[in-house]
Amino acid sequence: MAMHTGEPTAADREPGREEPPDTGAGAGAAVETGERHRLTALQGLAALSLDAMASVAYGPESIVLVLAAAGAYGLGFTLPVTLAIAALLAVLVASYRQVIAAFPDGGGSYAVAKRHLGRRTSLVAAASLILDYVLNVAVSVTAGVAALTSAFPELYGERVWTCLGVLVLVTAVNLRGIVESAKAFLVPSAVFVGSILTMVAVGLFRDGPVSTASAAGHASALGEGATTVGALLLLKAFAAGCSALTGVEAVANAVPSFRVPAARRAQRTEVALGALLGVMLIGLSILIGRFHLQPVEGVTVLAQLADASFGHNLAFYVVQFATMVLLALAANTSFGGLPVLMGLLARDNHLPHVFALKADRQVHRHGVVWLALVSALLLVFSGGDTNTLVPLFATGVFVGFTICQVGMVRHWSLERPARWRAKAVLGGFGALLTGVSAVVVTATKFTEGAWLIVVTLPLLVLAFEKVHRTYGQIGERLELGRVPQPPQRSRSLVVVPVSGLSLLTCRALTTARSLGDEVLAVTVTHPAPEDRRAAEALRRDWELWNPGIELVELSSPRRSPGRPVSGYVRELTEQRPDTQVTVLIPETEPERLWQRILQNQRGSVVAHAVRRDTDAVICRLRFRVTANPR
Repeated sequence: MAMHTGEPTAADREPGREEPPDTGAGAGAAVETGERHRLTALQGLAALSLDAMASVAYGPESIVLVLAAAGAYGLGFTLPVTLAIAALLAVLVASYRQVIAAFPDGGGSYAVAKRHLGRRTSLVAAASLILDYVLNVAVSVTAGVAALTSAFPELYGERVWTCLGVLVLVTAVNLRGIVESAKAFLVPSAVFVGSILTMVAVGLFRDGPVSTASAAGHASALGEGATTVGALLLLKAFAAGCSALTGVEAVANAVPSFRVPAARRAQRTEVALGALLGVMLIGLSILIGRFHLQPVEGVTVLAQLADASFGHNLAFYVVQFATMVLLALAANTSFGGLPVLMGLLARDNHLPHVFALKADRQVHRHGVVWLALVSALLLVFSGGDTNTLVPLFATGVFVGFTICQVGMVRHWSLERPARWRAKAVLGGFGALLTGVSAVVVTATKFTEGAWLIVVTLPLLVLAFEKVHRTYGQIGERLELGRVPQPPQRSRSLVVVPVSGLSLLTCRALTTARSLGDEVLAVTVTHPAPEDRRAAEALRRDWELWNPGIELVELSSPRRSPGRPVSGYVRELTEQRPDTQVTVLIPETEPERLWQRILQNQRGSVVAHAVRRDTDAVICRLRFRVTANPR
């Protein structure tokens, strides 16, 4: 089987790049079918924005929990900190709108850095995005299950299995295609956004909380006696709240997943995401101050706000249920963005080429499955606990934000379109803000787990480099990019391993004669008495059959046929350097899938040994066993 090592073929062409149009009717039907499996702006909001929108469930809470160390006085700074995060959000949205327009093939910060900041920097951006996407899946699923266990405490002991069940559900939906996932998650997204906006609107007309039943009986997490708030505490609160900004880049990474005009639809989705997220964050922060809310153990801030605005009634449970569902499904953002990014990395020889392959529904299935497996390991490692994973979150994404915007400054300074100076200033300002945020987030969360990201990120970059060097070495060995010599015919010798006489043996030798100038049958014998008797019986039967092909007996102390056959083939290639040696392995193909467990797998053992030890060509002849042979 040929190894894919060089330029991408039609099967794994660059994601998002259209092939030259065919004028036939078949081409038009294919394009129409392909568009049906791409996103509209509204579907993009459901498929790629869940991470960012769901972060309103834990972003404000993260701020409150930090400021609570300074007591009630510290909680008064919740709104100013949130406004600072909202301002950073506005800058990021404006910047990523520019990225979408300038890089419509997707890839976000990786694509920007690759063109303008060099390969190494682009790999740092890609590594940061991969870490962020993987952590997003784990954090989203655990946060969603945490909301569920808050409502039903009896499920707390089964939270790991519940997390894995949710992960399997999201993975299965995404394997059917990104459009299918968008359709499935559109209603939960609308219910969540509608319930949060309604809660904010109703809460603004309340003079005080309608109910505090959800927090009753729970210990307060409020600090005592503080009358001042230091800069370090505010920086820690800002860093904690920045977890709400993760997912903003997902739309820019997955532009090829949108319908034509893809860039324009992606820009609309980015703006809608920024507007909704900003309104919800600011609105919730206003309610926290209006109701003088205090964090308590075991109850989320969002649950207390719903209780205060609606009362402990059906509306309260609707908000909780919508939050639980959307948090669990927010992992879908990663499933929409990461496989596309991995496809771009594979196209550039930084990941195995298998990640660039697409299924019929525009799905990078290998990327989806890989993301699910790594996320499952994180869920098991964390024990399904959100607080174990949150300190790792947001560190990597701000590195990507900063690299992306520095690259855009260089992009505008080189391209110099209309109003390029204003665009470059916006990118530079955004780079400054996100760069400072990256330092603050990493420094304040370093001892809580951010050190793991600092270590993992360069290891990922080294892995990308190793893969790239390996593909380069294979390409040199195969002389890719050069015109090869004309093909020449060489003498062919076909070796057929046999263990007895049957119709399969006859078919194999017949096929071998049609393939080669010379055919040899080989059988492996063992010195044990029963094996010697079987070998003598085969020799007698072979002489009586007289197929006109020599039977070579390979005596071996090993019962496995792999090493003896591969050793004999290696001797033949050394003795006949100008002869092409082919090993034809006959195997039966059962009618039923379960019947494969009845096979002895000798063919696979021989094929593995020959492939490992020799350069011979391997052919595997399948003989289909049916109930009613013709």
